[in-house]
Amino acid sequence: MNFNPNDLLENLPELSDDLTHPSQIAIRTFALSLSLSLGPSLVPFVLSLITGRHSQKTGLVALRKVLRRELGYDSFASAVTLAIGGEAALRRLWGLIDTNDEEHPTENIDGEEKPRIKSWISYFNSRLSSRQKTFITNAFTSSLSILLLQAGRRRSERLRNIPRPGAIPIPYTYTPSNPSMTPSVRDSPSPTLDLTLLVLVRAIDVALQSIISMLTAKAEIELPEPAEKKKRGTNKDKLSLTTRLDALVFWACSARIMWCFFYQPERLPSTYVKWIRTLAGVDNRLLRTLRLLRSGEWTYTRGSPTHSTLLTTYAKDLGYPSSWGDPLRLPAFGGPSAESVWNLLGVKGRKGLGGIPCELVHGGVGSQMSLAGNCTANSSIRGMKAFFEAILLYLPAHFLPVLITRPQVLLRPHRVLSTFLATCRSATFLSAFISSFWFSVCFTRTLALARLFPSVSHDFWDGPHGCILAGCLVCGSSIWLENGRRRGEMALYVLPRAIRACIPDRLIRSRNRMVSTLERLTFILSLSTLLTAATDNPETLRGLSRWGLAFIMNGPHAGFWQRRRKNFETRPGTPTPDLPGVENSIAS
Repeated sequence: MNFNPNDLLENLPELSDDLTHPSQIAIRTFALSLSLSLGPSLVPFVLSLITGRHSQKTGLVALRKVLRRELGYDSFASAVTLAIGGEAALRRLWGLIDTNDEEHPTENIDGEEKPRIKSWISYFNSRLSSRQKTFITNAFTSSLSILLLQAGRRRSERLRNIPRPGAIPIPYTYTPSNPSMTPSVRDSPSPTLDLTLLVLVRAIDVALQSIISMLTAKAEIELPEPAEKKKRGTNKDKLSLTTRLDALVFWACSARIMWCFFYQPERLPSTYVKWIRTLAGVDNRLLRTLRLLRSGEWTYTRGSPTHSTLLTTYAKDLGYPSSWGDPLRLPAFGGPSAESVWNLLGVKGRKGLGGIPCELVHGGVGSQMSLAGNCTANSSIRGMKAFFEAILLYLPAHFLPVLITRPQVLLRPHRVLSTFLATCRSATFLSAFISSFWFSVCFTRTLALARLFPSVSHDFWDGPHGCILAGCLVCGSSIWLENGRRRGEMALYVLPRAIRACIPDRLIRSRNRMVSTLERLTFILSLSTLLTAATDNPETLRGLSRWGLAFIMNGPHAGFWQRRRKNFETRPGTPTPDLPGVENSIAS
């Protein structure tokens, strides 16, 4: 008998045309999650091909490890597909059971009495709402998903910590609780912690949006106005309350994150700390001095026997005398005594003040224009530099969604201009964030407060409760320059990092069973809440989660084609295009 491959292909089951079919949902979930995980991992390899700079991290062995990690059965894409696609299949199966119960409520097809298990299923089906069934199926598949994802991350950790051939192994003490873990694995945070906090924040936002919707709906009923006018007023009140809460959340989170960046960077993800350091433009030696000043190991009054050269080398590298960074020679208090010290050191512009000279704090910004000691010039130059850097950062963020969902908009000059102006507005927000932080620091230690209270030591003004705290409290207010709808996305972006910064470090780095169980429960309940809202109450979703889940649940044209269909329907004599599955789409 001859084997014909065409016969095998013809007998394969066809993919359903229904955009809400579990197979369609699973394919879209895997494609989107794979692009989010594999895409950033391939960037270093692409850059190495473009620049021609090859290293061990961009070699063939490293590429093979990345592909194995992101394409394996225990990868991020597989775990997310199991959670969302598996839930869709399980929910459809449950729906078939409900249909069978309605057709045969008491007996099987052969007339016999139902088994006890089927009776229990029928009992629960009659008492559970559709939303409760969706939550239960989501909780079940989310439990399998987090177990699979954590197993994959643990495998990656083990492979990453296997010593290379010929390398000397690092000795460590055996521990009965985790005998197979190396010290770097035992002391590192949970590999799924950031994802768990991200899902938790989105779930909290869903709950908060539900409460706001209920409050505004109750107020709408009480208003004696026409229905259309009441609806517009309710939506306006809802948007106003939401944006205010978003601004408050962003302000509080940014203050906590910036404070941790200066004094407890280990509480933040390392990549996030690196990104903030790049935008802030602060030398590591100055950051180290601020942390030693907080711990009392570097003071203006007692000096620093073990770190006395930390700022002296910094001053010398900037082109200033090394004595400008010597804590024993710098005045701790303001007043006439400080002026005589500055005259000896050759420092200008700090009349009646103590502390580190402004030239060192500013890091040489403006030195080419002879403005290195000017506080206003320092904040202005940093703000302008941040603006142009932010333009490059926000251009993809504003134009890519338009290019993906509504590419024809880019053919209209006024829409391109409005999108570019929105990019400039976001860049202005980031520029104001940085410049306001630096101006608050200078206002506290140089321009005003330290001059009003010269008897207060600069151990306080330059310490954690002085200029740094003032900068942390002020910079977050720049969020009001951002668009109202984008405030929510910014708040949801910084909130997971702020929550992580508030969790005790011993819990973050703990790998015991209680902490792992707590993280798993948080992930399961949060993801179940998020996915249930995407199915039953999509109006409570916002931003990227709303767009992403709309794409997954209803297809790639969930928002764009629905709006296009409405435009067709409003034109007289225009036939409505045949768009299957759009009726149940979620507006993005």
